[in-house]
Amino acid sequence: MAGFQIRKPHSMDKAELRDAAEGLAKQLESSHGVRARWEGDSVRIKGSGVDGRLTLSDADVLVSVELGLMASAFKGVLRSEVQRFLDEYVS
Repeated sequence: MAGFQIRKPHSMDKAELRDAAEGLAKQLESSHGVRARWEGDSVRIKGSGVDGRLTLSDADVLVSVELGLMASAFKGVLRSEVQRFLDEYVS
């Protein structure tokens, strides 16, 4: 399986960070047909050929994504979209 990880440091409070994570999850749900659900301080993202987790901590956000064979063709697009969102909404 192909995949990627992105770690983004932040100085946001927990509520702001959770709102940003929720926004990313909703964007991925609408544009890529995945499902997202909260599990503690993580958002689990699952879809056809996509299994990911966005984990919130006091210091950073970690996005880990595993892609199946067909979804791996979109690795660059997905990684860029996640990175752009984090750069825009997480500080």
